[in-house]
Amino acid sequence: MTKLSVNINKIATIRNARGGNIPDLIKVATDCELFGAEGITVHPRPDERHIRYQDVRDLKRIVTTEFNIEGYPSLNFLELVKSVKPDQVTLVPDPPGALTSNAGWDTVKHFDFLKEVVADLKKEGIRVSIFIDTNTKNIETAAKVGTDRVELYTEPYADKYPINRELAIKPFIEAAECARNCGLGLNAGHDLSLENLNYLIKNIPWINEVSIGHALISDALYLGLKETIKQYKEQLKL
Repeated sequence: MTKLSVNINKIATIRNARGGNIPDLIKVATDCELFGAEGITVHPRPDERHIRYQDVRDLKRIVTTEFNIEGYPSLNFLELVKSVKPDQVTLVPDPPGALTSNAGWDTVKHFDFLKEVVADLKKEGIRVSIFIDTNTKNIETAAKVGTDRVELYTEPYADKYPINRELAIKPFIEAAECARNCGLGLNAGHDLSLENLNYLIKNIPWINEVSIGHALISDALYLGLKETIKQYKEQLKL
């Protein structure tokens, strides 16, 4: 079954709004695992506006499931992940001031750069995933770069889902099939929710992992964290 990795950036955003340690990021991560999440995802940014670099080091000591760190492969980011050695690093093409991830890599244009970064991380024993759109050329080139997995950027799917879910899923099925044919593992993330998650999984059941933060943490305000994780895991069932 597809694994659920909870992105806890929003917890850090709330904490940082007032300073101090409320809510406690470490406790939330521990509770997510206790309630059934199979992974914890964080995306430290250069300005540390939510997840701080020290958070990453602290989480490494307590996460017992899969630890996934997302980010743009700057020198500082690469130094951090190579020192922490998470289970997985997801490379995203965000410029430093980006509000959130909003595009996948052009792996053709950035082939040499990505190939060097991927080889450097894999040498450290870290699984690498590249954040990518549904362009099959980019997926085929990602395989040549040497990445272990690609993560499909699913905001376009989420946007179109309420209007026409069959049309929304079509390019993602084609992209997922391309990734599988290239021998790549497959992750997915961005704007996935209780509304649209199950349809994605039923159509692409070989997705290894989904990373969900904003919608899940928002749902937890109404349902509670334990019940929310339970409901998301239910949506991952075929």
